[in-house]
Amino acid sequence: MKNIVRLYTDGACSVNPGPGGWCAILKYNEHEKVLSGGEANTTNNRMELTAVIEGLKALKRSCEVEVYTDSKYVADAVTKGWALSWKRKGWKRSDNSPALNPDLWEALLAEIEKHKVKFIWIKGHDGHPENERCDKIAVEQSKLFA
Repeated sequence: MKNIVRLYTDGACSVNPGPGGWCAILKYNEHEKVLSGGEANTTNNRMELTAVIEGLKALKRSCEVEVYTDSKYVADAVTKGWALSWKRKGWKRSDNSPALNPDLWEALLAEIEKHKVKFIWIKGHDGHPENERCDKIAVEQSKLFA
């Protein structure tokens, strides 16, 4: 059996931009760690990115990680190579417009380099237990900043 850390993440923002929250649940065998936080003025995409970054930062050593996210923005930007391309182009997209959230993409790419990471997109609000739990906690966090 492979020793894989499963990282479930979600971000929430009731008004976009506005108060937001994030949650990351790390699972390794029988161990579980729940992380969460938020900001008073942010966007949903920033919270989605923050959840993944904070989850990966919590790992004490290099690991094989499966990241489960309902954010196509995060999953596609990594798996399709968009984020690395934006970085190479000085945080510009293919149409030469600025890439959004370069500070968080920079942090995420740095964390990914430390681990063997596989992103798995899951449909949000579709009954996935950890995704539903992450969503609930992220929404609760966002309300603390409202």
